[in-house]
Amino acid sequence: MPTPRRGSSADGAGELIVAGSSYDRVRALPLQIDGFDTERREAAVAADFTRVTTIVVLSGSGVTGRGEDVTYVAEQHDTFPALRDHGSTTLDAYSRALDDYGLGDYRRWAFESAALDLALRQNGLTLGAVLGRTYRPVRFVISPRVDIRRWLAHDPSLEFKLDAVSAWTPTVMREISATDRVRVVDLKGQYGGSWSPDLLDAQLYAALAEAFPEAVLEDPVWTDVTQPQLAGARDRISWDAPIHSADDIRERAPRHVNIKPSRFGSVRRLLDAIDYCEQQGIAMYGGGQFELDVGRAQIQALAALFYPDAANDVAPGVYNEGEPRPGLPRSPLDVRARAAL
Repeated sequence: MPTPRRGSSADGAGELIVAGSSYDRVRALPLQIDGFDTERREAAVAADFTRVTTIVVLSGSGVTGRGEDVTYVAEQHDTFPALRDHGSTTLDAYSRALDDYGLGDYRRWAFESAALDLALRQNGLTLGAVLGRTYRPVRFVISPRVDIRRWLAHDPSLEFKLDAVSAWTPTVMREISATDRVRVVDLKGQYGGSWSPDLLDAQLYAALAEAFPEAVLEDPVWTDVTQPQLAGARDRISWDAPIHSADDIRERAPRHVNIKPSRFGSVRRLLDAIDYCEQQGIAMYGGGQFELDVGRAQIQALAALFYPDAANDVAPGVYNEGEPRPGLPRSPLDVRARAAL
């Protein structure tokens, strides 16, 4: 493994310089872990849904690093594994040690992102400095649960990622499309179970592709029935739920992909997937998991480094807290002063 050396960077933070892949640049970061704690977060989203996440807090050398477990089943946050890995290590060694705990991707990402955050802070670095990248203002879209025309009346500059619903008629689709503000239509066809709406009607797929001729079409049900209806939109198909690694992206060979860091579980799998997309010319855009805390700032920071100009579904969390109102942050979002990574 190449030995890292410190340089200097324009923003005053030390720069860790090392040849190789993006992960090669961070894997040898020294890491000191002296303590571990968790913090619970809750938000009442609807009458029948309370969003719960858990913040993993790793401490050492007088600083803390934080990551967010975005597991959706609230009861799974009632108990949390106490990982007792303390002492001096490296980011990569800590990550490999996590293999022994059998964590799911969402929970593992909380530990991995906390460890990365801690290592960067202990070494006086930012992720941008380590990777030789600049934090750029992040363009974001919003995913509202109310009519987008109400949001546009408040702020005509807003852009949207919308969940398609089977109740959309051709007239409704044309009216929404006529706003020219929809950038991604999420078909929710890769979740299975209660997550997936009734969107298996092949004619509906064809109508969506026609009504939104410029929008990215995310996570369709991909069968012999639906594929012909989307044949003319093949270059606009994107994947989200099935993507957990560079191999998953390679298997589908898309032109677009939604990068949700928590789906990858480890820092290595995330950075390898991003490297692969850049090498293959695959357009990336960021996605969120209804984070309630540091996880939201982290996905914004990653978007600022890797895909700042894309239709990123990483809007500030205040957009999830109510109706259109004055004072909401506007796109593009400047994350440099508060990047968590």
